Amino acid sequence: MTNQRAMRMAAVMGLLAVALGAVGAHTLEKTLAQTEHGIAIWEKAVFYHFIHAVMLFVLAMRKPLKRVSWFAFLIGIILFSGSLYVYSVGGPHWMVYLTPIGGVSFIVGWACLILSPPAEVN
Repeated sequence: MTNQRAMRMAAVMGLLAVALGAVGAHTLEKTLAQTEHGIAIWEKAVFYHFIHAVMLFVLAMRKPLKRVSWFAFLIGIILFSGSLYVYSVGGPHWMVYLTPIGGVSFIVGWACLILSPPAEVN
């Protein structure tokens, strides 16, 4: 994965975080209100999605690219936020079993940054 491709994918993740936040607030408000804690769950998904999309972007600007952390954050967004998005709109309950796996992926990404040597920032 090149830094340029990582940056574009990070931008897509950031765009999705903003778009899904807006969809949840304006289009899905009634649907989310029908599910217990649906609005709060959606907001939590957007919050973690957005924070880690920014981290994907920050990591994409570093050389060399911190691939393990970058992919751990991407997988975390997909599993943690993705499972919460689906569950909050009335998706199957088993989706919540993916959420902690995504959370562990976020932790792995941060731990890899702690343990890795500093990278050059462009």
